[in-house]
Amino acid sequence: MGSLFQLFLSGFCVGMIYTVIGLGFVVIYKSSRIINFAHGQIVALGALILAYLLRDVGLPIWLGGPLALLIMAGCGAVIEYLAVRPMAGQPLVAIIVMTIGLAALLDGLMPSFFGGVERSYPHVFPPGGIRVGGVSISYEHGISLVMSCIMVLLFGYFFFRTRVGLKMRAVADGHQTARSCGIKAGSVFRLSWIIAALTGTIGGYLLGSLESVSPAMSSVGLRVFPVVNLAGLESISGCLIAGPVVGVTQALAAWYLDPVIGGGAKELVTYLLILFTITLFPYGIFGEERIERI
Repeated sequence: MGSLFQLFLSGFCVGMIYTVIGLGFVVIYKSSRIINFAHGQIVALGALILAYLLRDVGLPIWLGGPLALLIMAGCGAVIEYLAVRPMAGQPLVAIIVMTIGLAALLDGLMPSFFGGVERSYPHVFPPGGIRVGGVSISYEHGISLVMSCIMVLLFGYFFFRTRVGLKMRAVADGHQTARSCGIKAGSVFRLSWIIAALTGTIGGYLLGSLESVSPAMSSVGLRVFPVVNLAGLESISGCLIAGPVVGVTQALAAWYLDPVIGGGAKELVTYLLILFTITLFPYGIFGEERIERI
């Protein structure tokens, strides 16, 4: 029973990190109706830049972290300006294909700049952990859980309680209506890509502190996509619930099914979750169902 609680706890911590990363999917889709299939590559890029600053350059976390966020904010703005803005007015399928091409481009560039070797972050969290009864949690998992919760709360406050968040929600409800109210939709699009890059970098750091960092980390996009798919591409609160659900499911699958099928159960469960959600809940469990009348 203790090992089962241990799996739930570790899966919950990883699932909250999935929630932070999934917010990047949500904010871009809510503002522009674009499903960004390059978000996993953006997460990996931010994590690699931070690892380079901390490990190779030797900057402390209090300096390297803000610098990496600043660099990734610039990358998000550049991507929006060079790749997204020229696609304005194009069919949605063409824009989605553009994000797939962007993912392939980043997959090719990251090994050239950072190499294909796995990296680890310098130890910032203290070693050891907390043990309660038969369940223990490392300081890395615990601090990552706390930071993930803080990020979700800050994001929710920004999106629902600030003037800029109100503009983003207005653009999400209708681009033309928002423009008629004097809101610059282009600025909102750019801001959404910057926010996605920032949340992706923070989520990449939290995940990299538990695992490792390499260009192959871009596969986290496929691991997180079931979260936003299950929650609904427009639901921030849904991500808060779906993230831990996916994290715990993957942890249980890896523990109980890997010895039976020889490995890969986590990836298998991920794709089954996507198939299950799309089949039974096309708009996600917490998503907004849109009805188009002819």
